[in-house]
Amino acid sequence: MLIQRKSDNIILPSEITPREFVDARRQFLKQLAMGAAGGTGLLEMAGRQAFAQSDSPRKLAATTNSSYVVMDNRTPYKDATTYNNFYEFGTDKSEPAKTAGSLKTRPWTVSIEGEVSKPVKLDLDSLMKMAPLEERIYRLRCVEGWSMVIPWIGFSLSNLIKKVEPTSNAKYVEFTSLADRSQMPGVRDDVLNWPYVEGLRMDEAMHPLALLTFGMYGEVLPNQNGAPVRMVLPWKYGFKSAKSIVRIRFTSSQPKTAWNLAAPHEYGFYSNVNPDVDHPRWSQASERRIGEDGYFTKKRKTLMFNGYSEVAGLYSGMDLRKYY
Repeated sequence: MLIQRKSDNIILPSEITPREFVDARRQFLKQLAMGAAGGTGLLEMAGRQAFAQSDSPRKLAATTNSSYVVMDNRTPYKDATTYNNFYEFGTDKSEPAKTAGSLKTRPWTVSIEGEVSKPVKLDLDSLMKMAPLEERIYRLRCVEGWSMVIPWIGFSLSNLIKKVEPTSNAKYVEFTSLADRSQMPGVRDDVLNWPYVEGLRMDEAMHPLALLTFGMYGEVLPNQNGAPVRMVLPWKYGFKSAKSIVRIRFTSSQPKTAWNLAAPHEYGFYSNVNPDVDHPRWSQASERRIGEDGYFTKKRKTLMFNGYSEVAGLYSGMDLRKYY
């Protein structure tokens, strides 16, 4: 049973985290007035306005964990939900918000299997009740050079891991996403080898920052953001955070992950944010924060591990240029 403790000093995320539609529109009008974005940038912003989800989201209460709150300005809700990487719904950033309405998130089950003493198949409600839900404000850094700051809702993956009791053979955790051609138009294309698979070393999965995530901005996850359950790993590039998870499997060997299989020279297994290791097609030394006046805003310097230095010990003694 999930017990929520109430306090006069606790404010629900839905009360303190506005969706900021006004800010998003103000930024769009500013670009329009200045003629800033020209062709591509202006169309990008217009598309993000046009394809936002229109159905009413559901509130999701959680207690803010002040130990995991970055002080950066939060990305406007409109930007965070209409500028997405989710190839199961299209490769363009605006496509997931336009096409993900076809995804049915209930009923939903997640199978926990592999090298564990207590394998189990959980429905979404049971999974969400395995630990108290927390709101954490994390940075998200994408490999293409853009970033966001989002208030996520979930709990540390370690809570789940401890309850299924991994065996001594469990060295890695593999995450498999839904791949349903009837619901996900992008799966009909062979841009990746479906289903989407990601993985972590066991000590990475046990780190308290690794968040099993069910919501954002005080609401359940929108479909285009990985509903109904995804991972958020703030020290890694965004593609490591598997979306729409249907299976979590504990393995003795390193999982063969989607992007590492597709382009091993560009996407390593670890994929930690590292400004000193360039992607073969662009620099990773700087980033553009989505929602900050678009292309006119000066890029900011990318921080090692995306600023989450507490994970550095996980990689002590490793050559992070080789194990990228």
